[in-house]
Amino acid sequence: MTTPSIDYFRLSPMLIVFGVAVVSVLVEAFVRPGARYRVQLSLSCAGIVAAMVALGFVANAASGDSPETRTLMSGAVLIDGPGLFVQAVVLVVSLGAVAFMGERRLDRVWASTEVRTAAGKPVAVGGPGESGTADDDLVADAFTPSGATVPGTADELAAGRAGFLTTEVYPLTLFAVGGMMLFGSCGDLLTMFIALEVLSLPLYVLCGLARRRRLLSQEASLKYFLLGAFASAIFLFGTAFAYGASASLSLRDLGESLETADDRTFAVIALTLITVGLLFKVGAVPFGSWVPDVYQGAPTPVTSLMASATKAAAFGALLRALHVGFPQLADTARPALWTIAIATMVIATVMAVTQGDLKRMLAYSSVSHVGFALVGAVTLSRDALSGTLFYIAVYAVSAFGAFALLSVVRDATGREETDLRAWAGLGRQHPLVGTMMSVLLLSFAGIPLTGGFIGKFAVFSAAGEAGAWPLVIVGVVCSAIAAYFYVRVIVAMFFADPPADTPAVVEPSLLTTVPIAISVGLTVALGVVPGWLLEVAHDVAVFLG
Repeated sequence: MTTPSIDYFRLSPMLIVFGVAVVSVLVEAFVRPGARYRVQLSLSCAGIVAAMVALGFVANAASGDSPETRTLMSGAVLIDGPGLFVQAVVLVVSLGAVAFMGERRLDRVWASTEVRTAAGKPVAVGGPGESGTADDDLVADAFTPSGATVPGTADELAAGRAGFLTTEVYPLTLFAVGGMMLFGSCGDLLTMFIALEVLSLPLYVLCGLARRRRLLSQEASLKYFLLGAFASAIFLFGTAFAYGASASLSLRDLGESLETADDRTFAVIALTLITVGLLFKVGAVPFGSWVPDVYQGAPTPVTSLMASATKAAAFGALLRALHVGFPQLADTARPALWTIAIATMVIATVMAVTQGDLKRMLAYSSVSHVGFALVGAVTLSRDALSGTLFYIAVYAVSAFGAFALLSVVRDATGREETDLRAWAGLGRQHPLVGTMMSVLLLSFAGIPLTGGFIGKFAVFSAAGEAGAWPLVIVGVVCSAIAAYFYVRVIVAMFFADPPADTPAVVEPSLLTTVPIAISVGLTVALGVVPGWLLEVAHDVAVFLG
């Protein structure tokens, strides 16, 4: 047995994130509650920034390294262009999501004169906030003050009045981010499964910690956990068949064995099960039925993280599996993958048209963009790979900004106002919010001078050159239909009369304002001057096989 070499320098971005996550757990244990918030927020942001700096050094060094040098841990981790690109996307949007999690101006501790215990008995509550108005002296974030309590009970209300903050969300997020970084850089299926679990388990918990609409949040957590467990089991079952087909868990060995294999039955089964498991994670139809409910019920900072970083990481793993492990089965898999891509684009677009809730509409929009990205992912060419990488980068940035922007609009009770009818006239009353949301929606629609247009053009042109014209035609038609429900929101914001109970726009702190501004700025910049990122995506679009 050969002892695996551990190159700490090339693993440093992931090791920094995991190391800071472990330190954050210790902070929860040893730092007094009043100081945990600032320590955890500062530590998490500093850890992600340090990982970004380390990733820059690793990427600079990797350009001149040999393939053997970039193969780490006996092939379990590969430092190649697509993996580093996905890691960069994950870190950028994760930094914004972590800062957004620390926002404390948008939520206030609300109370009512009566709450009910777990047994259903009413309990009178005294103190500030009895009238149902906000307690101005108590600040809060988007997360429940006590995740272990039953929603709506006196215990949870008392924790909110005391100003408790669920600061364990920061180590949970860091563990999830570390798993996302590893997920797209795995060289064997067992490591990929471990990364899948490391990124998924914290997200299951985070989805159930919303401060408001607690039951909806817990329902989202349960649905995500159950379907995620099915996806993990399916993926692991496919891993077993892959081992039976190649006597190895390495994606490279699997791809090489298929070149000379006479019987590919086990390999076809492995491809089916592994792809299904990964399609669950990216949220493709019919495996993405969990996406609307989970995105709607989860705390908005967690939704913004899942819609951006998690999707980028999942696409990194899917692209690696298709390009490295199963390229010899491209002809066999093409009909099924084309069907899934078409169904994802069509069904998600139609469902999005029918939504009256903006958060749910953006969730279906997220599924439709998975279909657009799959157009490039299932086209096994270098141009399609580079186009897909560019697309997921642009979408991740825009999706984070859109979900974060939803959180600043509040109804009379302090909850996020996501009803489309309530957003009528919002753009005229609050031009900055309306303009930024319009820019992001136009990017989703693929309107020129936005990053979304360049991303779709890159993916569709690469697929057309590879002969996948049916996918291109369906994609263009669905993009035209999707423009309707994006433009509908813009028309409502700027041209419709406001309702009687106009929602309020709460001014957030810099923790939310800066990430949203950067998201909108990058969306426009990647539509006006996209050449630099397109060039980077093309240069790195070679897997280390």
